[in-house]
Amino acid sequence: MSIKNERINSNLQKEISYIIANEVKNPNIKFVTITAVDVTSDLSYAKVYFTTLDDVKETLKGLNSAKGFIRKSLADKVELRHIPQLEFIYDESIEYGKKIEEKIKEIHDN
Repeated sequence: MSIKNERINSNLQKEISYIIANEVKNPNIKFVTITAVDVTSDLSYAKVYFTTLDDVKETLKGLNSAKGFIRKSLADKVELRHIPQLEFIYDESIEYGKKIEEKIKEIHDN
């Protein structure tokens, strides 16, 4: 991955996090953390990985309904010629890490 893409990913992650926390008024979107953003090399699509403490299906539905608003807000905040289409994906890596930690603790205790 190029340095340019890494910079864009980081910037989009920061701005999307800010928009969701401060500007989106959807009641289904609570306790959301944007863990990563992965933009394609042609900058047309962005996979936005998130975690939540709330119901995943309701949060995903809320994020998808707010996708247009988030994209419009990004256009105002980020200097890109074309704002990528957003695809929200639940990040299961944290849950996986917790399971591994529990297994290690279980083995250690025995």
